[in-house]
Amino acid sequence: MTDRQYYAPTGGLPPQTQLLTDRAMFTDAYAVIPKGTFSDIVTSFLPFWEKSRFWVIARPLSGFAETFSQYIAEVSPGGGSSRPESDPAAEAVLFVVEGTVTLTLAGNEHEMGPGGYAYIPPGSDWALMNDGGVPARFHWVRKAYQPVEGLDAPDAFVTNERDIAPTPMPDTNGAWATTRFVDPNDLRHDMHVTIVTFQPGGVIPFAETHVMEHGLYVLEGKAVYRLNQDWVEVEAGDFMWLRAFCPQACYAGGPGPFRYLLYKDVNRHMTLGR
Repeated sequence: MTDRQYYAPTGGLPPQTQLLTDRAMFTDAYAVIPKGTFSDIVTSFLPFWEKSRFWVIARPLSGFAETFSQYIAEVSPGGGSSRPESDPAAEAVLFVVEGTVTLTLAGNEHEMGPGGYAYIPPGSDWALMNDGGVPARFHWVRKAYQPVEGLDAPDAFVTNERDIAPTPMPDTNGAWATTRFVDPNDLRHDMHVTIVTFQPGGVIPFAETHVMEHGLYVLEGKAVYRLNQDWVEVEAGDFMWLRAFCPQACYAGGPGPFRYLLYKDVNRHMTLGR
């Protein structure tokens, strides 16, 4: 597999001379958080994390997207946590975009560099440290696991994108492919976090309109993305947040691949609100 690029924010503040006009937007159907908004002043700190800060780019909002939260974590050398998760019902996916972290999961240590991916089941005993000499940055997707009687919770695993061949979408001649980290037929999982890749000129050739909520973080490249009734230009470092049934499509702009980390909720009945 060719070398992959993974955009990661580094913080800082724009100069006082910068124009205020930007691509950031929040609507009833979607939100766009462009890379230029990832400044120092919008980071959060979390209990029991040392030398770490977080850009919170999605959280459950009533009437919008309600199933997940997503952070971009920045852990400085010597930082990390031995108590990272305070919610025993939360499952997680970690995806490393810069630097190296040591993930201790069920007593086993895993060194994770760029492209590293971990699935952490609810109630897991885990810890994460940056033992290197440079900051590490990774995505942390959290969801309240929805158990189903008769199905076990999924098993924990750690892998890397480079070890998984993308699956081409049918009838696209390889222009659109998905890197799947779990078997779509494994109904123990109630969320999928995948990587979607479009070659230059590749498209989603119809307006997808479906029940799954989405978080899309652009890892590489640029595209014009259809969100509800709008066409929006996006590039590496931007985040798109879509509620259920928001129409979506895209044209990949080139000159290189357009790639994004994608969250969606799957494999469960709809809550009926009783």
